[in-house]
Amino acid sequence: MSFRKAIRLACGFAGGSAVLVCAAVAADNHGYFGERCRFRKTLTALQAAQPAAWPTTNGWDYNWDKRDPSSMVNGKRKESAGDGGSPDGENNKPKATRYICLIRHSQYNLKGEGDKERVLTPLGREQAELTGQRLAALGLKYDVLIHSSMTRATETANIISKHLPGVELVSCDLLREGAPIEPVPPVTHWKPEAVQYHEDGARIEAAFRRYIHRADPKQKEDSYEIIVCHANVIRYFVCRALQFPPEGWLRMGLNNGSITWLTIRPNGRVALRSLGDSGFMPPDKLSRT
Repeated sequence: MSFRKAIRLACGFAGGSAVLVCAAVAADNHGYFGERCRFRKTLTALQAAQPAAWPTTNGWDYNWDKRDPSSMVNGKRKESAGDGGSPDGENNKPKATRYICLIRHSQYNLKGEGDKERVLTPLGREQAELTGQRLAALGLKYDVLIHSSMTRATETANIISKHLPGVELVSCDLLREGAPIEPVPPVTHWKPEAVQYHEDGARIEAAFRRYIHRADPKQKEDSYEIIVCHANVIRYFVCRALQFPPEGWLRMGLNNGSITWLTIRPNGRVALRSLGDSGFMPPDKLSRT
């Protein structure tokens, strides 16, 4: 096998080029390659093609919701427990997992003058029926159905609720649509005033802190909760929950009536089970308005 073919083969393995370059650089620094070796040009090209290193982070913040048991027990109680451990710490330790289904409202009338006139379209009502059927088909024991107080979210929640008899329906103003934080990169078609980010951002962050957190220590069984709200709110929640830069929320897109599923473990770990799932809808029923 020729030298050129060998290099191509080695670089063809996914993830292997970086290792090859590092090894080659070390060998070159020790003078294993002659001045006129053809590998020098190949090495230079490979080094130039390597992506920039990922920025270093401090890892996962297990106390992101300020509910880590160790942060909820004061020092005196820890000392009084001695070497046997802190009984207060055990009592404050969550044991249940929270499963949160974030539903984007269905298609609505964009020509409405105000919120009350922005009702669901006929297609939007069909989408809500399909979402309700999907949630019911999962066979889960839902604990509560919380929804934004805006008309389109309220109507969506009411239709979904018909498929989930007995599930408590709760309205919340904090979940209303808004501008959570200035997106990066910026977009030209949507530029709210700075004051809107200031006001909406605080409200949407308050909604995140109210609804997205690990289970209370008193909760004994896993819970399944549904929150019907808006695309901006859901995308911001996902970024915050996964500890991604929240400014990236606008890089995601969600269909109307789609399901985004977050799982929050007792130890504070968060997983995104699905993002904007709308595969249960026929293609002709999909929309993003």
